[in-house]
Amino acid sequence: MSGLSWRIAEGADLAAISGLQKRSIEELQKPYLTPAQIESSKKTMGLDTQLIEDRTYFMIEADGAEGRAFAGCGGWGRRATLFGGSHSAGRSDAFLDPEKEPARIRAMYANPDFARRGVGKLLLALGELAASEEGFSHMTLGATLAGMPLYEAAGFKEVSRVDDAAGDGFNVPVITMEKPIDRDHAVRVIGDATGEPQARIIERLAAARSR
Repeated sequence: MSGLSWRIAEGADLAAISGLQKRSIEELQKPYLTPAQIESSKKTMGLDTQLIEDRTYFMIEADGAEGRAFAGCGGWGRRATLFGGSHSAGRSDAFLDPEKEPARIRAMYANPDFARRGVGKLLLALGELAASEEGFSHMTLGATLAGMPLYEAAGFKEVSRVDDAAGDGFNVPVITMEKPIDRDHAVRVIGDATGEPQARIIERLAAARSR
């Protein structure tokens, strides 16, 4: 699908990201969690602002009824934290070793108005390609029940799960999933979604790393 575009998130985007994430959590998890579980899930979800500082977080826009609209956000991590926001317990900013450890896919959220329009697929491909450019060969993530269908379709396999990730008794699971990086496939997905030439995609990701 074409009609999507991407850019690296900036500090000025934090308010928009926070608002979209809240709406995404509250609306897209309804088929999978009770209201109490959704509130509990906020303890282990949200934005880790280190991703903004590392310039590994993406903003997606799409053609909407009133012009270009903020359709989703997500990114990847070169640090040890697997999931959660800046407020979540158990974070680690230690850098990963690309030769031994998988890159992280982090903080994936779609605008409910653009669900099932390729936003999540594009975000995964951007993270996959960017991680490949930094020498990683595998990716891992902490999935919610709502996110699992997207990740399974992208080739991720479940390796473990924690049934009460927040530790508050509401039993909201986080599922650890992994996949090998397929750089060529990621390039094709991004090109199909945005119409952007491969050289330009690589150039923009390199510019993000150099800042």
